[in-house]
Amino acid sequence: MAKLSASIAKVGSTTLLSRVLGFVRDLLIARLFGADGATDAFFVAFKVPNLLRRLFAEGAFAMALVPVLQQYREARSATDLKDFLDRAAGSLAVLLFAVTALGVLAAPVLVLLFAPGFAADASTHDLAAAMLRLTLPYLFFIGLTAFAGGILNTYERFGVPAFTPVLLNLVLIGCALGVAPHLPEPVMALAWGVLLAGMVQLAFQLPFLARLGLLPRPRLGFHDEGVRRIGRLMGPALFGVSVGQLALLIDTLLASFLTSGSISWLYYSDRLVEFPLGILGTALGTVILPRLAQRSGASTRAEFSRTLDWALRWVLLLGVPASLGLMLLAGPVLATLFLSGEFGTRDLLMARQSLVAYAFGLMGFLAVKALAPGYYGRQDMRTPVRIALLAMLVNLALSLALMFPFGHGGLALATSIAALLNGALLLVGLLRARVYRPEPGWTALLLRALAANLAMGGALWWLAGPLSGWVAADGSGRVLRLIVLIGAGGLVYGSTLLLLGLRLRHVREPHVPEGHAGRDNAAPAAANGNARL
Repeated sequence: MAKLSASIAKVGSTTLLSRVLGFVRDLLIARLFGADGATDAFFVAFKVPNLLRRLFAEGAFAMALVPVLQQYREARSATDLKDFLDRAAGSLAVLLFAVTALGVLAAPVLVLLFAPGFAADASTHDLAAAMLRLTLPYLFFIGLTAFAGGILNTYERFGVPAFTPVLLNLVLIGCALGVAPHLPEPVMALAWGVLLAGMVQLAFQLPFLARLGLLPRPRLGFHDEGVRRIGRLMGPALFGVSVGQLALLIDTLLASFLTSGSISWLYYSDRLVEFPLGILGTALGTVILPRLAQRSGASTRAEFSRTLDWALRWVLLLGVPASLGLMLLAGPVLATLFLSGEFGTRDLLMARQSLVAYAFGLMGFLAVKALAPGYYGRQDMRTPVRIALLAMLVNLALSLALMFPFGHGGLALATSIAALLNGALLLVGLLRARVYRPEPGWTALLLRALAANLAMGGALWWLAGPLSGWVAADGSGRVLRLIVLIGAGGLVYGSTLLLLGLRLRHVREPHVPEGHAGRDNAAPAAANGNARL
């Protein structure tokens, strides 16, 4: 069985590639289209299917599918497992098609639901509705892609699903550069790119499922035992796993009432926070969920707890410096990536406000990614639902209280506070249930991390200098200076930890006895690693 650290490295490095290409994509969008009503319309049109994808496909569905599929691997025959996948694929396809068709028909209403402020601007509303009709079918294709990815992740073939988002960025970059100049409304090229990317992503994963012998032949199966169990688990998981995405939706909805450009400023800020969140948080959540599902029984409770403890140590060591670094370097990062004729100094200052606020809550977002599998791996859906609902109510109340005095920055701050609350309550719940018992050494680790972050923060604050210097510099000068600055911060942080005595043994992954690995009943071809990317 592949080691946790190797799997994390594989998913993290592939996600890094995707995030880098995502930055290239957003840089092109910012430089080619700016931050105005047209880009606001696209971001709303893209956010709707993207949110539904994260909620239903990659969020709740993935969390419900993996534990059930793991049980089939361990307790059922290969024929039963294949029948289950066929029925699950067919049922999901029918549901996705129905939701997509209804969404396309109701596109103008959905725009008002997700961005009611567009009602005051008919041209922006109509443009968003036209693009939404193109982007909504993305949900159908990416939902099936997430289903395929859930199967591959359960069999610990993490590289293929992790690489798939790279294709979205490549397609959008190609459409922005090659298609947009030939359209009467250039921003429409991005909507066409979203639709095309969904088809490409699904087609990419199918051969790898075939190599595992698990390529489904979709059949209706709403009455199938396994499909019904997924449905029961999936409903409650909607809130528990996706509270961060719902919070961002609230930001978009309320930002539509604020000054033009607010949605775009929030989008660019969120994209930067998604960089460390995707690399570390998504990698941790993806990799540990199948392991936790394997170790949810009473005989493996200690291993279950050690896996959570290992994940949380890395959240602390990598999440806190990422959060602090983004807050201190918000202006330089935004200037380096986006400052241009279309994305001016005012856009830079506005986006910096929301980026600092989002970065403040990064540890909360990361904690949810690491801790939620501790519940879903045991098929406990109710507890995170209650916690998520409370966090959502807090987010809504704070958003309404902060949006008018602080604008879009207040919305981002409310989201961060709610995420921190959500993560803290998830941790308390696992501790109270004695499902998670911290391993020795946490006090020393916390003190070392505190000292290293203070040293890094002081170095970054001193070296970064005033924002005016970054605005005045040319593009290549900003890039070189930012690379040096990030490298210096990382060097100070890592050196301080080493000087204070941190060693690899303090964050070593938990030992996993081979006897606890899930049986691979359905995929003899997988044993030789043929399906790995």
